Amino acid sequence: MKHEVVDAVSQLLREKSIDRDTFQEIIESVFLSMIRRKYGHADNFSVIFNLDKGDIEIQAIKTVVEDDKLTDPVLEITLSEALKNDPYAELGEETMIMIDYEIEFGRRIISSAKQHLIQRIREIEKENLFEEFSERLGEIVIGDVHQVTHYEIRINIDKTEVLMPRSEQIYSERYRRGDSIKAIILEVNRTTRDPEIIVSRKDVSFVKRLFELEVPEIFDNIVEIKAIAREAGDRTKIAVESNDKRIDPIGACVGMKGVRIQAVVKELNREKIDIIQWTNEPQLYVRRALAPVIPLDLVFLEGGNKVLAVIPDDQIAQAIGKKGQNIRLASQLTGYDIESVKASEYYQEELYLKDVVELDEFQREVLKGAGFRTAEDVLNTDRLTLLQVTGASPEMIDVIIAILSSYFEESE
Repeated sequence: MKHEVVDAVSQLLREKSIDRDTFQEIIESVFLSMIRRKYGHADNFSVIFNLDKGDIEIQAIKTVVEDDKLTDPVLEITLSEALKNDPYAELGEETMIMIDYEIEFGRRIISSAKQHLIQRIREIEKENLFEEFSERLGEIVIGDVHQVTHYEIRINIDKTEVLMPRSEQIYSERYRRGDSIKAIILEVNRTTRDPEIIVSRKDVSFVKRLFELEVPEIFDNIVEIKAIAREAGDRTKIAVESNDKRIDPIGACVGMKGVRIQAVVKELNREKIDIIQWTNEPQLYVRRALAPVIPLDLVFLEGGNKVLAVIPDDQIAQAIGKKGQNIRLASQLTGYDIESVKASEYYQEELYLKDVVELDEFQREVLKGAGFRTAEDVLNTDRLTLLQVTGASPEMIDVIIAILSSYFEESE
């Protein structure tokens, strides 16, 4: 028997990917629930659903009784009625009766069953969708832009709508409806409605997956990406290591004539990418991370992870990068707090007191007797301390400070 319930559900089933056995189990349980609502129980009823034909059959097993002894019409049937369906029916035996649910249950109960059935199917669809995309986390997908707002981009992927929030977009990119877009599946969240699927082009995992697709050695784990630091839309630094001494990790990532890295750069709309070889030796790792600048010296300061990078004066701007980007990414990549300093400032020669011709012999002797050797030693000591340790008059101390300060004012 066909009905609007079957028609509606069959339509959903054609559109959605739902397991046939699961669907059959659901529709049978819904109709058994309808029977319980009508009769109080469903112990002697069975529901048979033919998915291919779209037919639902409800059968009831009843005991045949004499016409004047019917006490429970749910469990019993009179002999005269039983003979209409089964010419071999006999008193005291059980017989199977077909139930026409359209007539037996009424439109109100059937409509309720239909809504319940559709709701159950949609719940299964939501769960299937959640499980499918949860298994695809970290996968790169391609879709068509469906809607663009100030807060997000809605994208259709395999007839499923996913979201790219503003926080996961590359700031310099602009999309319009109908544009094709590539992104990585970042999150899958359950909600009261359909699962919320978040994709990203900004996350560092997007760059990593792009390299896995373009570089077979990375996909096969011959070359390993050890660390990535990225400011999406501008620059990315990647540290790689080869698990095979015969393979150059940087060369593998760049490819013949740069074809591999250019494919990644093109997808990222010309984002700059620095690839360095990873090492567990801090000095060498930090030095490489500061590329394209090579520091003259690195000083690892005690009591923390701070590093002082001594940079040639004419390369200091390049080392720091636009708005501090290069040195910031190098710090993120290595895990060290890198601070740059000009070579001229770091290697500045000390000014010894004996070379300051403006000081007379008495002044030199006073300072020497107090333990001072250089002009920096004196200027780095506060005036009150100078008065105490030298025993000199305030006027003499003021003269000494003025003379020594003039040297540094000139150098500046």
